[in-house]
Amino acid sequence: MDITHRPPEVNPAVSRRAPPATPKASTSAPAPVRASAPVEALAERRLGLVLLGLVLALGAGLRLHRALHDDGIYWPDEVYQSLEPAHRLVYGYGLIAWEFVEGARNWALPALVAGVLGLGRLLGLDEPSGYLALVKGFFALVGTATAWATWRLSRASGASSLGASAGAALFALAVVPLYFGPRAMSENASALPVALGLALALPRGVSRRALVTGASLLGLSVLLRLQNGVFCVGLLGVLLARRQWREAGVTLGVLSGWALTFGLLDKLTWGRWFHSAFVYLDFNLVQGKAAQFGTEAFDYYPRILRRAMPGLSLLTGALALLALPRAWGLSTLAVGFVVLHAYQPHKELRFLVPVMPLFAALAGLGLDSVLGMLRGFPARATATVAVVAGALMSAAGAGALTFGELGQYERVRPKDSAWDDQGSVNRLLVFAGRQDDVCGLKVESVHLAWAGGYSYFHRNVPLYPHSGPGRGSGLFSHVITRAGYEGAGATVARDGPLALVKLSGAGCVPDPGYSWRLP
Repeated sequence: MDITHRPPEVNPAVSRRAPPATPKASTSAPAPVRASAPVEALAERRLGLVLLGLVLALGAGLRLHRALHDDGIYWPDEVYQSLEPAHRLVYGYGLIAWEFVEGARNWALPALVAGVLGLGRLLGLDEPSGYLALVKGFFALVGTATAWATWRLSRASGASSLGASAGAALFALAVVPLYFGPRAMSENASALPVALGLALALPRGVSRRALVTGASLLGLSVLLRLQNGVFCVGLLGVLLARRQWREAGVTLGVLSGWALTFGLLDKLTWGRWFHSAFVYLDFNLVQGKAAQFGTEAFDYYPRILRRAMPGLSLLTGALALLALPRAWGLSTLAVGFVVLHAYQPHKELRFLVPVMPLFAALAGLGLDSVLGMLRGFPARATATVAVVAGALMSAAGAGALTFGELGQYERVRPKDSAWDDQGSVNRLLVFAGRQDDVCGLKVESVHLAWAGGYSYFHRNVPLYPHSGPGRGSGLFSHVITRAGYEGAGATVARDGPLALVKLSGAGCVPDPGYSWRLP
């Protein structure tokens, strides 16, 4: 039964518990006010589902649009920890980042992306323009499904259809999840199993099947991103705090099985049980080497969220705070995840993507508490639509998003657009890969880590960095360089400030010392 927010006198479902009805009372005619309650409940439920459908459709459309029209890179990880190793699995060649030299990552995420690439190959999408759109579209739809999982989590926590639909909007249309949505990153891939897993496993009184499925989804999220182990430990802690001993035992057993799966995957791919976890934790926690990529203060995350979504982040936080009395367990998991990340010196906004559905679901529950204080369907509908409109306003401003607003490159180029960064070099990589006479390529305009690698080039010939051999070495036939630096070569294509240049001379000499390692 849908629990709506009518005052107690017109909504028996939320009124104070009454004494059990006597048999005589059960045969009496219902009061008129009680007969009207289901009609009002149905209207609110229908509005909630309509809003949910609109939010999901719009969120999917915006994500797919960016997937098909943005060739840029936010951070090298979206290529070299997913696309490039997946390309190497499917097509047999690709640059190798240090994580896949030392074994600091497991192969779950590359295997997932390789599955999408393999499907594309079967469908005839074996060129970058086809398979890159397929991969980005896949992640865009995963982001949309995460918005639906946000709705499920909010409903499972006790929110009405109206409140939960507003919560889904706060994830589906908020500019930060929109920006990261189509990118092949572990944070995006793992947010869906986190939200759906908690929706199934966290509520009281769930069935054994739901508990096992939910815990399994959380275990899967850890394979995709190790940091999601915080949610697994948190779920066990909540169940123990509630004294749900049997549920805690079942959850521990399921998560232990997924931990063994993690270890076995590392054993099969790296030769040692839990190898990637040991190397990753040693690099980041013991040696603290992640700090070489930049460090930020403890308040980085709230500061950047206020900058990226000034109104929406405050609204979400305020509504989530109202949900604390009704969902202390979910609130503890969400806040704990953020605090643990805030204590790490190296911070990036994308690290919070897996927890954003939790805050959105809590906000939906908090809105539900507000709706309970409003009388009448029009007032509750107006409040709900207002929250959805706030999320829509955030999405409307997405095109003006800058790196400074995302907390990236703050000290170098904070005013630069966050969209299509390095898109010119990636489009020229695709174009170069189509040339019949290319036998080697050097990218002079940018470090290879900020280019798309063989995932975009898609040609099994040497790809040299800006610090590689000179033009006179004879090892490559083409270069990507800035306009004005073409030299004696012939310009084949231009894109923005860059040019693809064919060097004078015929062919390339072999390079027996060519390294596939990303510089």
